[in-house]
Amino acid sequence: MDEEERLMRGRVYGADHEDPDPGPRVGHAYRELVAGPLDGLLLDVTGWSAAELADGAALPTEIGAHGAGGRACYGPRAGDPSRWDWEGDVP
Repeated sequence: MDEEERLMRGRVYGADHEDPDPGPRVGHAYRELVAGPLDGLLLDVTGWSAAELADGAALPTEIGAHGAGGRACYGPRAGDPSRWDWEGDVP
């Protein structure tokens, strides 16, 4: 299975739990979230600038160390920007 095919099988961060097709959409760009509370999810970064992609993201999640209202921080992996590694949780 190639990289693109593997990504197309994942679930997208923020997709509604009742969505019958929570996977990626054709024509969108994604980053795979690695480790931490959102491990294995795909983040839709369609339309993000190069600076935004370089910065990573603090994503709201209820399943992180700080519970409801907390955020899980992810940033691009050196040498493999298609994967974003978990950098910790913040309130």
